[in-house]
Order: sequence, then structure tokens, then C-alpha cells
Amino acid sequence: MTVKNGAMHLSSLRDGRQIYLDGALVDDHTEHPAFRNAVRSAAYLYDFQASSEKLEHMTFVSPRTGARVNRMWQLPTSHAELVERRKALVSWAELSCGMLGRSPDHVASALSGLYMGLDQFEAYDQQRAAAVREYYEYARDADLYLTYAIVSPQADRSKNASEQADEFLPCGICDEDNTGITLRGAKMLATATPLANELMVASIQPLRPGEEKYAFTAMVPLNAPGLKLLSRRSYEAAAQSQFDQPLASRFDENDCVVYFDEVKVPWERVFVHGSVKMSADQWYATPTHVYQNYQCQIRLMVKLRFLVGLARKLAETNGIIQFAPVRETLGQLAAQTTLVESFVVGMETAGGHYGRYWVPNASMLYSAQVLTQQMYPEFIRTIRELAGGGLIMLPSSAADLTNEATYSLVTRVQRSSVASPVERIKLMKLAWDALGSEFASRHVQYEMFYAGAAMVTRNHAFRAFDWSTSRRLVDDFMESYENPALPHAAS
Repeated sequence: MTVKNGAMHLSSLRDGRQIYLDGALVDDHTEHPAFRNAVRSAAYLYDFQASSEKLEHMTFVSPRTGARVNRMWQLPTSHAELVERRKALVSWAELSCGMLGRSPDHVASALSGLYMGLDQFEAYDQQRAAAVREYYEYARDADLYLTYAIVSPQADRSKNASEQADEFLPCGICDEDNTGITLRGAKMLATATPLANELMVASIQPLRPGEEKYAFTAMVPLNAPGLKLLSRRSYEAAAQSQFDQPLASRFDENDCVVYFDEVKVPWERVFVHGSVKMSADQWYATPTHVYQNYQCQIRLMVKLRFLVGLARKLAETNGIIQFAPVRETLGQLAAQTTLVESFVVGMETAGGHYGRYWVPNASMLYSAQVLTQQMYPEFIRTIRELAGGGLIMLPSSAADLTNEATYSLVTRVQRSSVASPVERIKLMKLAWDALGSEFASRHVQYEMFYAGAAMVTRNHAFRAFDWSTSRRLVDDFMESYENPALPHAAS
């Protein structure tokens, strides 16, 4: 059987989904200037896995069909298998320099974590457990690109889901019958919906008793009747050329608000139904949350490798690499990059079994999230300081290099001792797109909040940390010396 390739993925996206952009319904988003390049970047991931020289590295054999599918669906039973899977994920992330934050391996990791936690679902509801099992096998064997929308619109943040002025502002179950549930309302942040096949809709935010209508998890095709995708501004559409915006023009995965206008979901695609407890347990009592965020750290590791390489090339091009303070700054960036790599290796090595599956260490994962949320904006700021004003004083567009009059002027002022004027401009254009453009600013916001607000990730770190060992060290030491003797009370 043929492994999924780019042409197959492109064809699967031409499904009539409803995407709204700039006040209009997009006809065929795979050919629209706002999405077409990112769509093809996603398709290239599948071409990469299907190439003969990468097939073994990127895919494994489905136990059900015997066909090869991406290793994002692999369920490691040992440390070695987890590392094998990670190496494939690294290769995919390198194709976008880590800029595709919701690449196919992210939600595939979440779904794989749900499957690993089938024991929790079976204790909750046998039918819902069967839905998880069967859908995972279907998605794996079709090598689907999945994304998710698991956060409600911000609205009034002082109130819970059930307290909003419109009870169906956050997506909820408005009806159900013997064939399935019907959904009404909105969810965010549906990153990469123009690139993906199907959508997981769920709640990762805490729910209270009485909010059962919001306590559901379901898988929905992105062309489901009544499903409407409200796109943010397209950075790809605003890109002048690949030379001028090399990242935004190819890797703008886009983010959408999803509105469910009476969307019907059959029971075989419903994983959680009306259970506030299971709505939370699906993330934290199973390997799901750890496994999906482990993928995020792998991608971030690749992204920081790219950015630190960019920082060094900027220093070399500007002729400042020999200065001691610059080397110290690059050393700091290198240490931070290595820190993330060390976290990834450490959480793999210190992982353990959940049933038969080898799962990364949760405490190390959440520690990495807390630190990298703080680190990324500072990392970007540091590289911008290294680059200086050269990021701003660039030709207005590539057209300045194709006009004879402007070419002679531009190449006279854009100078470097190690690069030609055009190569210097090319580097600076890339650097601005990675560090200062609207595309880059979105990435800073994304890395700061994709795992939740800082208080959320810090609470995960608090919850997962081995406090008993640290507390024991304190208690044991205090037991090693005596308290002062107290005088006898008077008789």
C-alpha cells in the first residue's frame, strides 16, 4: 500500500470546508493566496516521508493494515522506541525551522496519549473507550493531519463557561439523540485548520459541576456541515515575495476561531460526553498532556537551533563575531538551546511506563515549559540586539534588486566583509521575518501561551514535581541534630 504523499494530502484538503477571510467565503483555500504556500509546505511533509531514502526513518508499519504510516502514530514501549520516534519528529520540524507550531505530529501525539490511556476511558464508559480506540486506528491508518480547538473564547474572563451572557458562546452540546450530539458555539485557537483534515474539539479549561454541556470531546471533519472557520489576518497574503518574507510566505499555518452552527457529531466520534471529571482526566490521568507537550519541546528544540544559527550568522556577517561580548552573548544563547535539548533527552531517559508504553518524565516536561515560556521572548530580544539597525535599513522589496538604478545604489550601501550585498540582504530579510515581523511577533505570542498562561504551566510543574524526596532531605537533616533542651516546668 502507498504511503501518504503530498499529492494525496493536497487532494484531501479540497473538501469544501468553509473558511472566511476578509469578509468573504474562500472558494478553494488550497489555491488562495492567503493559504496556498502553507498548504504546500504541509504537503511537503508527506512527500518527505514518502521518499525512498526517508521511508524507514519517518514511517513504521501499521499493525492493522501492514501499510507504512508516520512515526507520529508510534506508541513506544521502550526508551529506544521513544528516541526513534523523536528523531523522525526532529526531521519534520527541521523542514520548517520549527515554525509550524501545529504540525501533524502535535495532535497525533495527543490522540496517541488518549489511546495509551484507554484504561481510563474503559473505567469511564466502554462505548467512549471504543470510540477512542477505533478513531485512533482510523486516523493512524489514514495518516491524518489533525488539529484541535480546546479553549473557549475569552469573553468575560471573570466568569466560568456557564456564566457567560450567551450560554452557547463557548461551544456546548445543544442537542443529542440516538445518532450523536449536536454542537453550538465557538472554540479557539484552531491553529493550522487550513492545513489539516480533522479537528478535535474539547475543553482543557477547568469545568465545574453543572457545566456538563461543555464537557465533551469529539472529532469533527473540517468540512462538516455547519462548521465555520474564521481566519485571522493572513501573513502569507501580505508577503511581498519569498525573498522578502521567506518564513511568512511559506509557514503561516494560520489560526482560526471555529464556530459550530448546529454541527452533528456521530457517537462513534465522541470520546467524552457530559462528564466534567473525564473532561479533565483525559488530559492528566492519561499520558495525553505529557505526550503532546513533549512534541512541543522537540519542535522548540529545533526552532532554537535555527535561531541560534541565525544569531551566529548575523554576527559573522556584521563583522562582530571576534568581539568578546558578542561571543559571550552567543554562548548564552547556545547554553539556552542546549538546555532545551537536555530537557528533551532527560525527560526521555527519566521516563517510565504507563502500562506497556514508555512516556516522558512529567516533572521534567513541565519544568521545561515553565522555563521556555520565559526564555523565548528574551531569546528573540537578544538576537535583535545583536543584529542592530541593519534589520530595519533594508531595501523595500526584492524589486529593488531587479531595477538597474536601485540595484547599483542598494549594493553600494549593503556591505559585509564575508558576504555579497545580495547575500547580506537575503540574511537580514530572513532575520527580520524570524525576529521582528508580524509573523515573528505572532510566534513570540504563540510560544508564550501555547501551553497556557504562566500560572497554568507553573501549577503543572508544582503538581508533577517530586516534593516527597525534597521534603525528606529537609526532614532527615533536621533529625540529625537535637533541639535545645527545654527547662522543666515548675511543679
